Amino acid sequence: MEALKVVILGIIQGITEWLPVSSTGHMLLFDEVMPLAQDPEFVSVFMVVIQLGSILAVVVLYFWKLWPFRRDRQERIRCLTLWGKVLVATIPAAVVGLIADDFIDSRLSTWPVIAAALFVYGVLYIVLEKKVHRPVRITSLEEITLRDSLYMGLFQMLALIPGTSRSGSTILGGMIGGISRPVAAEFSFFMALPVMAGASLLRLLKSGFAFTGAQWGYLALGSAVAFVVSLLVIKGLMDYVRRHDFSVFGVYRIVLAVVVVLYFSLS
Repeated sequence: MEALKVVILGIIQGITEWLPVSSTGHMLLFDEVMPLAQDPEFVSVFMVVIQLGSILAVVVLYFWKLWPFRRDRQERIRCLTLWGKVLVATIPAAVVGLIADDFIDSRLSTWPVIAAALFVYGVLYIVLEKKVHRPVRITSLEEITLRDSLYMGLFQMLALIPGTSRSGSTILGGMIGGISRPVAAEFSFFMALPVMAGASLLRLLKSGFAFTGAQWGYLALGSAVAFVVSLLVIKGLMDYVRRHDFSVFGVYRIVLAVVVVLYFSLS
């Protein structure tokens, strides 16, 4: 039964990490309904570390865009420049995350906060998609400037609140800044690499790597499932964003927020 819960959490992580619906929020809510029979410290680490499976999927899918050690000098410079932009975009979330990690984990990882974030950002998605129309000025990764990177990084910082959605915040932030939806989505994937890897390492260091053999197995299983599911979801999302907006996700978030409030209020 415990392994089945881990598999389900891996599936949830792999699907919701890349969709604008909040992976952390969904996993915390699932754990409220069907909690892992583990100590709270391990559960907290597990919810973060299985993100490694998701970011490995990005590395596999975009390996040749991310691999800097090329023979071709121009391609090497292009790749290193991209990594520079990604690292700049990482700064806001990295700084605030390091400072507020314990507070977020202890005070904000609750169903009322998650429900509120789901609802508020659901409304924002709909309003921004239907009412705010900014001219597109950037249609390729190469056109993104350091200023654009930092701007998207500020939106990524907002996603530290459970229930917000890192991918949704950064993609919409990029679109508000005039970046095309597919380019904003792709850059958002790359932004996830240092943030999620850093968050996982921080949790592992704080835990002292003091896990049982079974717990290490759960971490490996959850990450593996998240990796496989992420491969499929990333491809599907890139195809989706070329033809559709995020309004449907806004509606989904609002409905889910209402369901969450009703469930926990009546239980």
